[in-house]
Amino acid sequence: MGLEEYQKKRNFSKTPEPRGEERVESGNSFVIQKHKAKRLHYDFRLEIDGVLKSWAIPKGPSLDPAERRLAVQVEDHPVEYKDFEGVIPPGEYGAGTVMIWDFGTYESLSGEDLSKGLEKGEIRFRLNGKKLKGGFVLVLTRYRGNKRNWLLIKEKDEYARKGSNITEEQPDSAYSGKSMEEISRLM
Repeated sequence: MGLEEYQKKRNFSKTPEPRGEERVESGNSFVIQKHKAKRLHYDFRLEIDGVLKSWAIPKGPSLDPAERRLAVQVEDHPVEYKDFEGVIPPGEYGAGTVMIWDFGTYESLSGEDLSKGLEKGEIRFRLNGKKLKGGFVLVLTRYRGNKRNWLLIKEKDEYARKGSNITEEQPDSAYSGKSMEEISRLM
């Protein structure tokens, strides 16, 4: 996908979001950003192929393996975006408050590069985050227009918790410790 769509949607003279650029080498970082734009949702981002591959998760992640969370693939973001916590100004694409809800590293559970899993429509990985740990899978369900719909599912492991609502139990930033309200006042 690359960063063309990301950069086309933003006016970098008005938004504090990083312009960024694609990297040749890729790391293994992830970030989940709680984003109050038109609607509250969670943006899940995995560093793959020098960019952050990104999915919007309306209900946020779950630690309950019985929960299947819709994850709509959106445009790639620059790796620098993993450090963005702040306010996107009114009138700009995605206007609203962005919190770093969780962050850390991941490792492939399939033994292959995650870009291969993207092509196949199934990505298995272990998260080592401040809030989320253990195995997860993203499974492609269908294309809807130009959007790719996936499901984010927690694997059954020692970190799984039936009936848990991690987004309500731990609502604040894993990076700054601030609430959405506190971050919104930084504008």
